[in-house]
Amino acid sequence: MDSWSPSLDVHQEFAKLVNRMHPPRVTVDNITYRKVTLIKVDSANKRGSLLEVVQVLTDLNIQIKRAYISSDGEWFMDVFHVTDQYGNKLSEDNVADRIQQSLGPRGCSFRSLRGSVGVQSAMQHTTIELTGRDRPGLLSEVFAVLANLKCNVVSAEIWTHNSRIASIVYITDDETGLPIEDPDRVAKIKHLLLFILKGGRDRRRAQTAVSRGFTHTQRRLHQLMYADRDYDTGEYNRLESSRSVKPVVTVENCSDKGYTVVNLRCPDRPKLLFDTVCTLTDMQYVVYHATIIAEGVEASQEFYIRHTDGCPISSEAERERVIHCLEAAIKRQVPEGVKLELSGEDRVGLLSDVTRIFRENGLSITRAEVTTRGLKAVNTFYVTDSSGDQVKSGMIEAVRDAIGKSVLTWKEDNVLKTGNSQPTTRFSLSGLFRSRSEKFLYNLGLISSCSEVI
Repeated sequence: MDSWSPSLDVHQEFAKLVNRMHPPRVTVDNITYRKVTLIKVDSANKRGSLLEVVQVLTDLNIQIKRAYISSDGEWFMDVFHVTDQYGNKLSEDNVADRIQQSLGPRGCSFRSLRGSVGVQSAMQHTTIELTGRDRPGLLSEVFAVLANLKCNVVSAEIWTHNSRIASIVYITDDETGLPIEDPDRVAKIKHLLLFILKGGRDRRRAQTAVSRGFTHTQRRLHQLMYADRDYDTGEYNRLESSRSVKPVVTVENCSDKGYTVVNLRCPDRPKLLFDTVCTLTDMQYVVYHATIIAEGVEASQEFYIRHTDGCPISSEAERERVIHCLEAAIKRQVPEGVKLELSGEDRVGLLSDVTRIFRENGLSITRAEVTTRGLKAVNTFYVTDSSGDQVKSGMIEAVRDAIGKSVLTWKEDNVLKTGNSQPTTRFSLSGLFRSRSEKFLYNLGLISSCSEVI
């Protein structure tokens, strides 16, 4: 007998009807204030409206200086004081249209998480999702597998935090340039990557699943990190470096109004509001009111929230969990290490070669953004040494010599001066890379020797 949920169908149709009767209204005001643009958003209230608006502003590189949020009842009203990424008033003409589209019937949906390794065909590429325990050389192994399986990496984004890694990689077939849809080939990719992620030590939290549809990359990375519990502060907390000043987060109940009040303060940076709203949404909380101020070096955010069941936070354990999750959401977006920028001709296997050279020279990737613009690869990496410590300039120069100094550039910030010292004299890879996963790749014929994947 087929299962059918009439209440769900009725709810969805009613939401569409309300949206048609009361479509979103967005106004962009460049007159009222001298230094900022005023954006006002009014629409019928639905779950996720705040996240959808903030996501659009973030994608347009709009900086939110102040915001006043109210969605208590059937109507959603937001006011944003914004500038462009350079601190100037907006000149974009399509901001209002973009926000209205996001709040319409085709706006983003809340996709459930199905596992830690997912492969999905989306538009002109196949999307691979990876989560697991981070370790030195992991990305080198991942990209070596993809290169040997004739997969071309079109773009990718990798985050690490609290000894966990999350990555979304967009690939095509290196011969046809088309998405990879053959079920047997997809299964092989998933199987090999899953083995790499487990690494003999992470059997419980490295899992395999197939995702469907398409989603916002950074939105999805937040979901993956949250599902992988990167906010846990027990097992790996001692390994966390001073990635940034620890945010101050307080959570208290406002008993007379029936809300839980969340206050946070931390150094301001782009996408901060997006990160916190993503986390509250993933934790199944609804923001009823909020005040955001980010006009100096420090940002403050105050949220009045309830759980989706309408109740405020009711236990000390839940309160602590909200604090830890918000701290993790803020810290996982802060790059750690030296920034390296690679710009050159794109080719199949480029990432495999680059990450192998990083690994050979004792560099560990803490964050990466990989893009392709026409025939050109434009990649950004943040690296530390294999212990997570400050990288030495000699290590960077050795990598640049191997890759090409005109291809790989960097700024001499946050590095230790080493003179003529060689990084490989203090860093031994022999025990680290003769791993179970490396032998597995060698036995499958994906690498010609146990040192090739290093």
